[in-house]
Amino acid sequence: MANRDFNNWLSTMKDSIATWTYYTDFNKVYENVQKIKVELNILNSLIGSKNIEEEFKSIVNQYPNVLVVVPILLAKREAEIKVQDADGSYVFNFVKMNYTVDQYTLFMRNSGLFDLLQNHIINNLVDYVLGIEVGMDTNGRKNRTGHVMEDLVESYLIKAGLVKGKTYFKEMYASDVEKKFHLDLSKLSNDGKAEKRFDFVFVGALGTVFACECNFYSGGGSKLNETARSYKTLTEESKGITGFQFVWFTDGVGWNSAKHNLEETFDVLDNLYNLKDLENGAIEKLVDSAKYLKQLLENK
Repeated sequence: MANRDFNNWLSTMKDSIATWTYYTDFNKVYENVQKIKVELNILNSLIGSKNIEEEFKSIVNQYPNVLVVVPILLAKREAEIKVQDADGSYVFNFVKMNYTVDQYTLFMRNSGLFDLLQNHIINNLVDYVLGIEVGMDTNGRKNRTGHVMEDLVESYLIKAGLVKGKTYFKEMYASDVEKKFHLDLSKLSNDGKAEKRFDFVFVGALGTVFACECNFYSGGGSKLNETARSYKTLTEESKGITGFQFVWFTDGVGWNSAKHNLEETFDVLDNLYNLKDLENGAIEKLVDSAKYLKQLLENK
């Protein structure tokens, strides 16, 4: 990587990789609501009720399964909800009833859900839960970032002509790589952790097996330094393995806070790429060096 300047490379890091569905995964939202639509519609009969407590008890006695939707009405996904008051502590289970109907009625009253339903503050529980699901889904954006980076890398693998299950593989353990490609990866220590799993493994030029990690960091933190050090170690351990190379695809302005550790890895890992590199054909170069060189000459 002597022909690349680290600071120039770092300056091309992106501040976001948000895709069209990054902000809210509406398909997931719709699926979650659809699963409980029947129970929500049963409870819709309580909206505006003049005798809501007795009607609730009647519903639960006939359709006890309606209780499963109560947590999401409070924007919670857990099946159990803990409550503490002057009379003691409770752990309500909304999948398998562990209290009497009267006590679940007490929960509905004291949690404010009866008031919500009885006073027409809402008109339809399906629409209400749809809004809750949208709000809760936004909390998953941080977790989606890693998947978005993987999806982007995979799109470039496909663009380079690789075929899933044939010339590239997703989420592959080191032991599976050894068996499939007849390699000895015993040198990869993975810092004493559980068996190493790579985000992608693909076959490149001259049959070389490339094992990849993908991540994106929009913000800083101690994890970045740990990741850089870990991948530096992995790089050094893999250099003695014939027919095998480690590849790291990473991006994000968060690396500005951990640039020194990243630079140390940059200096030893030839196959360290960001999204700008992918745009410029980094995977094509690994897959088919001759084809990549031809493309460069044609573009001049």
